Formats: sequence, structure tokens, C-alpha cells
Amino acid sequence: MPTPDDVVITGIGLLTSLGEGAEANWAALRGFSAPVLDRERFAPYAVHPLPEIDWSQQIPKRGDQRQMEAWQRIGTYTAGLALDDAGIKGDEALCATMDMIVAASGGERDVDVDSMILEKAGESDEDIGIAINQVLTTELRPTLFLAQLSNLLAGNISIVHKVTGSSRTFMGEEGSGISAIQTAAARIRAGQSTHALVGASYNGEHPDMLLGFELAHLCLRGEWAPVWDREPIEGGGMITGSGGAFLVLESRSHAEARGAKIYCTLGRIAADQGPVGTQQTTARLERLAAETGIAEADMIVSSASGALARTADEKAFLAAHAPSVPVRGITSAFGFLRDAQFPIAVAVAALSLSHGEDLPPLGSDFETQAEKAPSSIGVLTTGFCAAEGMVVLTKANGGGE
Repeated sequence: MPTPDDVVITGIGLLTSLGEGAEANWAALRGFSAPVLDRERFAPYAVHPLPEIDWSQQIPKRGDQRQMEAWQRIGTYTAGLALDDAGIKGDEALCATMDMIVAASGGERDVDVDSMILEKAGESDEDIGIAINQVLTTELRPTLFLAQLSNLLAGNISIVHKVTGSSRTFMGEEGSGISAIQTAAARIRAGQSTHALVGASYNGEHPDMLLGFELAHLCLRGEWAPVWDREPIEGGGMITGSGGAFLVLESRSHAEARGAKIYCTLGRIAADQGPVGTQQTTARLERLAAETGIAEADMIVSSASGALARTADEKAFLAAHAPSVPVRGITSAFGFLRDAQFPIAVAVAALSLSHGEDLPPLGSDFETQAEKAPSSIGVLTTGFCAAEGMVVLTKANGGGE
């Protein structure tokens, strides 16, 4: 039964390779036949690129746009979409009392300077440390490290959208996205917050991001395949994507009092991390499933990364513990968005429940047809190298939806 302390979703902002806005992304997923990929710029690796964006629609001042790196622009823009969707943007009273929790792992390296250092290292007979220091002291922008700070995304959202309640930033790849939503929901349930903006963004179209994953042999080099079907393909199985996902969470009583549309109710969020061996990972997933009841949901939306070993562990867990529940691996469509993996999966599940429609299979035989529109959807994220998170969302009741 609905209670005033329920945590509900009242706003969704999505920006992905499939389009801009929650409804555009939902329509693209419902009609999905093939992903949007760029195979040329970073060959032999593909990426899921962003479409052309008029940043001024959510970041009006060009000065603000210029001082942000791409991941900050993506996040600030997507946060604006979520605030618009919730009917909060521009409401000074609501924005001033709104808490914000952002998942962000930091900025982008100066690739030109990195390339210069590598070039000098290859041609110099002098001590490599001296060569590196010469480049760093003459070529590196003094403001670079300030621009890299992970909490700058939250700062830019505060400046542009006037969200000036408490602010927290979590770091740690997929684990940060899980913890951000978990903390926001816990604060609302405890009465410490009435409404919060929570989410993450990621720029997958940057050489140092791809390099970091490929150093661990994680990037797929062959042709695209659904996220569940990449084991025989050359490379490590991951295809990165650019985008962002932000949510507005509220207590049910706060949402109803202002007549907000309610997408769905957010259940208990369970999370953990530890050694990544199959046995340890499976044990943690089993415990999280028991805490959330995910195997009893009508559908499961997964944001499995595509990293071969961890995705295989997740697939085996689902086959063993939820064999009759239709599963959807949304990374097939969006790519791997690191910090935003859990928020984007929650957003897709919320859209499905709000529309009263199931999400069709996304190209893999592992994804069976649903017999009915879901009234509850489990969300599962297994990080590419650490962290697991689960939650069950249920169809909203009451509150102006």
C-alpha cells in the first residue's frame, strides 16, 4: 500500500546516443533494431556517440558552456531535462531546498600534453623524469586540475539551475551511481530530505577513457552484438557510450502536495562490492536478490557492462535465480556509461512502468518475450570491475500520475 514516506520518481532526464529526453529514448528503445555507433573515430573500437546537442537549451550562457568539459556539459544539460520534467526548474523555492547527489569520477586528461610526453620519452636520451617535468611546467594549463575536480559537475548544476540545497558527490565508477541513488532515497525515507536531484554523466568519446579500459583489455574490437552475446567476439566486450541520466526523487507526500506526476515507487536499494571471482560475486548477488526480492519482479532491467567475465557471472546468476523473469540488457542500446549505469537503468524501468508497456527484447535470445506489461521491475547493475546494486520499482498508485 502507498504511504506518505514512499520514495517516488517525479522527473527523468536522459541524454544518450538514442536521443535527447526521456520520451525520445523510450520511443527509440520500443522500436530498437540496431544501436547508434561510430566505428571510425577510434577504430578498431566503436563508441555510442551523442547526437548534435544545442547546449543553450539547458545551459543558456556561452561562458558557462565554455568553462565546462564535455562530461560536465552532458551532466548539467541532463539535470536540466530532469528538472524540467519534474516541473521544478525555475521554481526558486523548490530549487533552493532541493538536495543534490551526483556520481562523478573526475575529468578528462589533456591528450595533447600526454602525447607530447610520450613523444619526448621515445626520442630523448636524457632522464625521462626531467623530460616529463619540462613538458608539465611549460605546456600544462594551470587550471587543468581545477577543471578535473569531480564535484564541479554538482557545482555547475547549482550555478546554472540554481539547485542550492545540500550537495554530495560520490566517486567510484558504477558503485558511485548506485550509492548516489541509495543515499538520496535513504535521506528521503528518514525525513532528512523531501526532494532530491540525483544522477551522473559520462563522456565515452575521449581517448583517455578508451585507453583506460583497453589497458585492461576490456574494449570490444569486433562487430556489435547484444551485451549478452559478446564472449566469442574479438576484444573485451565493452563498448563505451556518451550520455547522462538524472532523476528527481521525492517523498510521496511532497510530490502529492505539489500535484507532481509520479512515474513509480522506488523500493529498497541493496548494494555491495568485494572480490570479483565468480563464486564471491555470485554470493553477493544472491544476498542482494534476497534483500530486494528482485526474482519476484515482472521484468529485470540490467545495465551489465559487457566486460566478459563479470557479464558472464551476471548472466549465469540471472539464468539460475530468475529463469522465468524476462531480462533486458540496456547496454546493448546505450553502451557503457560508467557512473550512469545504475541511474539509466532505473530511468528506463520507471518509463516502462509509467507507460504501462514492457520493454521489448534488445536483440539477444537470452531476452525472452514478456507475457504482460510489468507492474514491478527489478534493476540490476554489476560493475565492470567492482560493485553490484539492485532495486525493485513498482507501478505508482495515486499522486496525480
